[in-house]
Amino acid sequence: MIARGQALYGVNCQFCHGSDARGGEGGPNLLRSELVLNDQNGELIAPVVQNGRIDQGMPKFPMTNAQVADIAAFLHNFRVAGYDASRMKPPTILVGDPAAGEAYFKTKCASCHSVTGDLKGIGAKYAEPRDLQQTFLMPGGGGRGRGAAANVPPTTVTVTLSSGQKVEGRLVRIDDFIVTLADSDGMQRSFRRDGDKPKVEIHDPLQPHKALLGVYSDKDIHNVTAYLETVK
Repeated sequence: MIARGQALYGVNCQFCHGSDARGGEGGPNLLRSELVLNDQNGELIAPVVQNGRIDQGMPKFPMTNAQVADIAAFLHNFRVAGYDASRMKPPTILVGDPAAGEAYFKTKCASCHSVTGDLKGIGAKYAEPRDLQQTFLMPGGGGRGRGAAANVPPTTVTVTLSSGQKVEGRLVRIDDFIVTLADSDGMQRSFRRDGDKPKVEIHDPLQPHKALLGVYSDKDIHNVTAYLETVK
């Protein structure tokens, strides 16, 4: 279970919560989380993973209870204090095939990104390949402060009222009962939700990256990292 959980965590969680689960720029420390500390076999973690915390920037992950239990086993295997094995970083993560990574990039990524455009020279912008890897997995969420910051526009939302009026702005918070946005002047407006009324459309610039998290294999990730490292 721990081995399966480690693999799932590495692909789906590491970019925000860090390789050692002690948090990063995009997510909190899981080893000090009250919810994780009170969890036994994933029963408390599962609702958060499966439903997300959209207002806090955490997407939903289509995982089964068994998969979440594996991740829970991995997290519960950590020691909160001391320098355990989770802090031991591998000498290099450049173990993939750059040619295979280039082919994968052209198939999955080239419709939005270009190594001669927005990603020009990306391989030279990061001191460590792991920062490059975390950034391409989830821009703006996993660079850990050592690489070049990804310029990711904010998530926006459009609320269509019963009158037909549309209100747009930066998403501040959303749950089953309320949606809050900030308009172009920075003023926050909140709207009560009753099912699908009013109509709420979320425009998340990172949605394509989030959708790929459930598609990547470990091999794909290493191959793309090896390819992007050559783009200098």
